[in-house]
Amino acid sequence: MYILTMVSENLMTIDELAGYLKVKKRTIYEWLKLKKVPASKVIGQWRFSRDKIDKWLKIDK
Repeated sequence: MYILTMVSENLMTIDELAGYLKVKKRTIYEWLKLKKVPASKVIGQWRFSRDKIDKWLKIDK
């Protein structure tokens, strides 16, 4: 069930998000520190829903 949830939400790692947004990983870490980017911790690691990121990008413009 847990794996199905991750797949269905298209969760990305920090590396994947940095590539998706074409920014450096340290930018992602700064956004996390400032709580600017929608994120969740899964087993102690940050994960980012592609759908939530796409919505966040539209709102942030």
